[in-house]
This record gives sequence, structure tokens and C-alpha cells, in this order.
Amino acid sequence: MSHIRVEEESSDWLATSQGQYLLAWEQARFDSMVADVFGYNAVQIGLPAHPFLRSSRISYRFASAEQGPAHVLTVADALPFASASLDLVVLPHVLEYSPHPHRVLREVERVLVPDGSVIIAGFNPFSLFGLKRALARRGQDMPWKGHFFSASRIRDWLTLLGFDTQSGGFGCYAPPMSSSKWLERWRFMDRIGARWWPVCGGAYILHGIKRVHGMRLITPKWRDNRASKKALSPATRRSRDMAGQSHKTDRWNR
Repeated sequence: MSHIRVEEESSDWLATSQGQYLLAWEQARFDSMVADVFGYNAVQIGLPAHPFLRSSRISYRFASAEQGPAHVLTVADALPFASASLDLVVLPHVLEYSPHPHRVLREVERVLVPDGSVIIAGFNPFSLFGLKRALARRGQDMPWKGHFFSASRIRDWLTLLGFDTQSGGFGCYAPPMSSSKWLERWRFMDRIGARWWPVCGGAYILHGIKRVHGMRLITPKWRDNRASKKALSPATRRSRDMAGQSHKTDRWNR
């Protein structure tokens, strides 16, 4: 699946009633979450036309994508950033359409500083969105042609890479309907869905924090070394003892 075509079709779908419904919830969640992450450098990978970093307090923010109004043109599984150089990475629906989602996460882990954050938005397969994708014919339009990964699977992948993960929440409980009129009629499900079936929202957001276990620094035992320098070696002590004994023997022989 071409990354350029994915970007184009994703942007077109986000302009529809369904896409605007999803985008409104995700933008609000991103605004809340990125505001609590601090550092020097932040990057959004994918969907550069939608500023999910707009509420970030990090001074240097930029977008990365294969095309579009991005500051850096690249692919998600081969990031042109130095290791441990970024404080925050945002992945809005990148893993669903990547041929190598594991490689994307490994690249994110590489470029993040210790205690750096990654915020991931994804479609939930255990939802009405997931049901529509399962019923859709192969080769359908966006976003149903993507591979929907569950939040628990993404959390497992992050854990294997050494991340601490926490849920940013589930949302979009209304059925994915093309008509804006019918979509508004079903918006009541957003109120009851969060209470009665909270993990069945059409989309989710996860927050992962890169943890690096501290190393124990083994320092020289300076005091022991100083004490050993002051103490005589066994050979020196033996030679002195033998010299003393010889001196006593000479005295008795006299």
C-alpha cells in the first residue's frame, strides 16, 4: 500500500462527516495529552495537514510525512532522526497502514530520549468501526482497508520495547454513518458508551513512556586502596620478621 496514496485518501476521508466526527474527538484528546509532555523536540508522523501538536508546550515542533505540508519528508519505519533526540512522537493512525508496524515502533523507541513519550491513535477492531471493516469488501475505501490493531496488542508491543503504557481513552461510540443527519441522531451513544461499554469505542489513544533502567556505577574502592598502600605486603613483613629473628640469634651466639 503506497504511503502517498494513504495520506491522500486519509485526508479525503477526514473531510467527510464520519472523518470530522472522529477528528473532533481525537483532536481534543491530543490537545489535552500533548500539553502535559515537556522537552525540546516533538514530531508528528503522518497526517501533516492536521496539527495534533498544536497544544504542545514544546518549542520545536514539526511534522513528518511522505508527502503533504510536512517539514520533513520521510517514511515512518526509517526515521531520519538521531537516536535519543526527540521528547515526543505522535502517531495518528500510522500503524494501521504501515507494512511494518513493529519497525515503526522500534524506530520511535530509538529516536526518543529516556522518559520520552509516544502518543498513538488507532481504530478499535472491537467496535462498530471494527464491525464495519469486517463486513467491508476487500479493497474498500479508507479507513476500512487498514489493519485495525487492538489497544491491548499495541500495549503489548510497547511493553516489549520497554515502554510504560497508559490509556488515553476510547471514543466515537456512534456507528460510522455517512449521513451527517443520521450521525447526529446516534451521538447519544457517546454519552452512554463511555459508561456502559467503555472499551468499545471506534477509536482509542495510548500514551507510552520510554523507560531506561538505570545502570549501577561501580566505582574504585579508594579507601581500601589507600589502606592497602599503607599496609606492608606479606613478603615485606616476612623479610622483616626473618631479619629480626637473625638479629636475636646473633645476640645469643655472642
